[in-house]
Amino acid sequence: MCGIVAYIGQEQAFPIVLKGLKRLEYRGYDSAGIALLENGEIKNYKRQGKVAELESFTDNQDTEGTVGIGHTRWATHGLPNDINAHPHTSGNGDIALIHNGIIENYDILKEGLLSRGHKFESETDTEVLVHLIQDIKDHEKVSTAEAVRLALNNVIGAYAIVVLSKDNPDQLIAARKSSPLVVGIGKKGDYYLASDATPIVEYTNEVVYLEDEEIAIVERNKGLRLYNIQNQEKTPYIQELELQLEALEKGGYEHFMLKEIHEQPHSIQDCFRGRLNVDTGWVGLGGIKDYEKQLASANRIIMVACGTSWHAALVGEYLFEDLARVPVEVEYASEFRYRNPIIDEGDIVIAISQSGETADTLAALELAKSKGATILGICNVVGSSISRITHAGSYTHAGPEIGVASTKAFTAQVTVLTLMALAIARNKGSLNEAKFRRIITELELIPEKVSKILESSDYIEELSKEYKDASNALYLGRGNSFPVALEGALKLKEISYIHAEGYPAAEMKHGPIALIDEEMPVFVIATKGTSYEKVVSNIQEVKARKGKVVAIVTEGDTQVKGMADHVIEIPNTDEHLSPLLTTIPFQLISYYIAVMRGCNVDQPRNLAKSVTVE
Repeated sequence: MCGIVAYIGQEQAFPIVLKGLKRLEYRGYDSAGIALLENGEIKNYKRQGKVAELESFTDNQDTEGTVGIGHTRWATHGLPNDINAHPHTSGNGDIALIHNGIIENYDILKEGLLSRGHKFESETDTEVLVHLIQDIKDHEKVSTAEAVRLALNNVIGAYAIVVLSKDNPDQLIAARKSSPLVVGIGKKGDYYLASDATPIVEYTNEVVYLEDEEIAIVERNKGLRLYNIQNQEKTPYIQELELQLEALEKGGYEHFMLKEIHEQPHSIQDCFRGRLNVDTGWVGLGGIKDYEKQLASANRIIMVACGTSWHAALVGEYLFEDLARVPVEVEYASEFRYRNPIIDEGDIVIAISQSGETADTLAALELAKSKGATILGICNVVGSSISRITHAGSYTHAGPEIGVASTKAFTAQVTVLTLMALAIARNKGSLNEAKFRRIITELELIPEKVSKILESSDYIEELSKEYKDASNALYLGRGNSFPVALEGALKLKEISYIHAEGYPAAEMKHGPIALIDEEMPVFVIATKGTSYEKVVSNIQEVKARKGKVVAIVTEGDTQVKGMADHVIEIPNTDEHLSPLLTTIPFQLISYYIAVMRGCNVDQPRNLAKSVTVE
């Protein structure tokens, strides 16, 4: 979950690496560091805290050098402090290394290194790896690149690493396994390495995504060489980036999260552009076209995901079962492979991930693939690991999401799942023509209706002031609104640090109702639909116990308005599509409450954007 960036070329490395770290800070912000190689000397600067702390620390330091590696950390082994920050160096100071991932057998490796006289300064698994590389290099009398390869053959775990060495000031060595790493190819023989493309797009649009157990050697003026861990040379596959630099800027908004909330009319439209034609009554996703019949006839579909993506999968379960009449199970990817799941060749496993790099989700896919299941992916990042491991899939086209708390990724994932369910239903004949036409017509109107909700931002901000000091909150919904309640509670927890729980509305009286008093805000989705009258009854139960009710209702509703403390009206839409609208007010409420509480909205404590460790 850490951020890696490196550069070798003709320019000064420090400003390039520093800017790259700022772009990658959403991946971790416990500490940051940069190592530079110049005139046979490695200069290593690192500081606890955010990249700004490192920048201040290096203000009057010597930052000359045309080779550099940088790292922003989300702590796994060892406390966030200066000593545990990356880069880490070998005992003799000849090698520096940055690392994203976890070395699972580091303690065994460390024991052997200690017995051979190595001394360690930090508590990290990463320092063990750089010492191991040095140990192999010294004893086997091999090059640094070969020592890296041999060391990685002894490693159990996940890694993306970049290594620089005094022995070869014109070379960087990189490798990956289960953690993402991309190599950018510059126009003047320069090379850029990073955890993802965000630090690279400013300099080049030509990249190579490293595959598992691949080692890349980039040399100034000599080029890129690629090997697997068995030392077999491979041909690099160069791809063109579609990412635009302006998408990585705040664009006048105070926070990335607010920008991304307001981007949703466009991101949802981009998601169904070219996949939906209301005039001809057509829905199609090119990525899964060859699998539509298989999806329609599947024994069952298993959706695996984590966090917000898991909530999107729950919405997908409702859509697939109701529209396409295909049985669906939704699994936490982090639990899936540890319970010996029953999977056979007739099953289809759909992985959902914003980054396409979520370690638990990738592990679940590997297991499903080994059992003969067809595996499909829904992700946002082109070239990501999930997009490469799956048989097929669909991109959400939401654009970069920098804020750690996911917003537009959720609505984009739900949009893709809606399109997928409609395509399967059409193929299977489980949906009559009139209903199919009505839903796709409404889907095309969703961006406009999201825009209308966003026009109420000032009202939602004012409402949020009432609840900024709450200690707890409850979110209630029924049917496909239940996952939205879960997602609303997660958003509040993530960025404002208020304890919140999402529940099916009917389950409230089976326990959570004991918590309700005049201090407890209860956020209820009470839009028109099949469960409307039941939800009204649940609201009455809350009010009977003096709870504070904030209800999301359909425009023109008077019944709930007469009993709730606050209502947020949203445009009417087809019930199947309501999650795309009801989630927007919850995102705004969480955002405004977090700002009022003085929280770091884009980089909440203890969290990172892309969870690339298990």
